[in-house]
Amino acid sequence: MNNNNVCPGSQPPTIRGLINIPNIITCCNLISGCTAIVFALYGNSTMALLWIVLGALFDFFDGMSARLLGVSSPVGKELDSLADVVTFGIAPSSIIFSFLCGIHQHLIWLPFLAFIMAAFSALRLAKFNLDERQTTSFIGLPTPANALFWGALIVSAGEWLESSPYLVGAVIVMIFISSFLLIAELPLFALKFKHWGWKDNEVKYIFLITAALLIFVPLLVWQSIIGLSGVIAWYVLLSIVTNKRQS
Repeated sequence: MNNNNVCPGSQPPTIRGLINIPNIITCCNLISGCTAIVFALYGNSTMALLWIVLGALFDFFDGMSARLLGVSSPVGKELDSLADVVTFGIAPSSIIFSFLCGIHQHLIWLPFLAFIMAAFSALRLAKFNLDERQTTSFIGLPTPANALFWGALIVSAGEWLESSPYLVGAVIVMIFISSFLLIAELPLFALKFKHWGWKDNEVKYIFLITAALLIFVPLLVWQSIIGLSGVIAWYVLLSIVTNKRQS
């Protein structure tokens, strides 16, 4: 019988204990997201991004632990989505909100546009839970990638973005573009390896090599993490190019 259809109370104590391990890790993701929101609203984008990164690590390990332990539960699936909405939806939106508040204090409505992205992040996660096509790849931009893009962009280029009203306008436009990419019917490759050979993994290895360069070169030369935003943009672009070549 499938454990997903069994009442948790009817399971042996050992199984119930194992199921709780991934859920505890997921709760750590949720706590990280809540902490990131607090730092973001206090204007500390750097700490907010660090807590989002920590949440992303917890998000990775809760799934890994569930697979290693061979446990899953409907509660765990729902809890994971709720945690992701907070950490990768509301938290990056709060970073953008705080950034816009510091620029246009007289336009009190403008910063709230940031939370459009939080709504689309929730919609993307709801679709992911129901979409059986996304077992080996993604349809639409994953919420952790979107969150890391925005966090790195505001932390590294916030002062530059503030220097021109045109750049601030570009940020608003990018909010809508990100929201669209989250739910778009856009196939994106996933970094899941069935084997470690070059054949059938060319795109993944090319991405990993170029991503390392995009991250470490700006970090070493300018002491900036802006390259992390470039990695996400390159990920989307490379996926589009790959899909065009395969079609």
